Amino acid sequence: MPIFDQYDVAKQIKSLFAKYVSLRRGAYLIIEHTEAMHVIDVNSGNRTKAEDDQEQTALEVNLAAAAEIARQLRLRDMGGIVIIDFIDLRKAQSRQILQQEMQKLMATDKAKHTILPLTKFGLMQITRQRVRPIAMAETSDVCPTCHGTGKIEPTILFEQKIEGQIQLLAESGCKYVNLRLSPYVAAYLRHGWWSLRLRWMFKYKLRIKITADQSVGMIDVSYLDKEGKSLLEIDNKG
Repeated sequence: MPIFDQYDVAKQIKSLFAKYVSLRRGAYLIIEHTEAMHVIDVNSGNRTKAEDDQEQTALEVNLAAAAEIARQLRLRDMGGIVIIDFIDLRKAQSRQILQQEMQKLMATDKAKHTILPLTKFGLMQITRQRVRPIAMAETSDVCPTCHGTGKIEPTILFEQKIEGQIQLLAESGCKYVNLRLSPYVAAYLRHGWWSLRLRWMFKYKLRIKITADQSVGMIDVSYLDKEGKSLLEIDNKG
């Protein structure tokens, strides 16, 4: 077994770049990085206890979270302002215990830091000096289809746009066009005996070839000639 796996080093390295950090008994942290600050949200997960034990349960989760947060601050070397949203504690004594525990856990941190008291909303602010570049990697990309909006063009409008471009090519004297599309759109245009592809071929009097390409976005399409040169492209941004 690799030594990094034997001592869980590989698992800890991967956790450096994770948004979610698991705690004991279903609790977890959500760590978000913004331009102005770092935000850590403490969640109890599926932990449930009797009504009388809610305060104690919240305190236990918060104390476990505090230990992991102190560790994550050092591992990721998170500097600047760190806002921690702990689970709400009703009793002042519980808030004091959590405050003292966080100060104790951070006492061994070599970076200069300041821990402010918990607010009535359960928020704790920590300012920490950064010792080295923050251990953070961008593990996601902006979707090339929706450009991060989460919304794409309606299918019916996309179909009309393709037909409109084919019509323009036909009117300009083009007799052949190779449509390079995503496999899903390609299957849609070829579906059925009287498919859209055949209808367009008879309607505009030109030969249409459809090429499915996994690398093409869902609403992207290229119009190519027999040599594979681009005739025109849909501008998906507008």
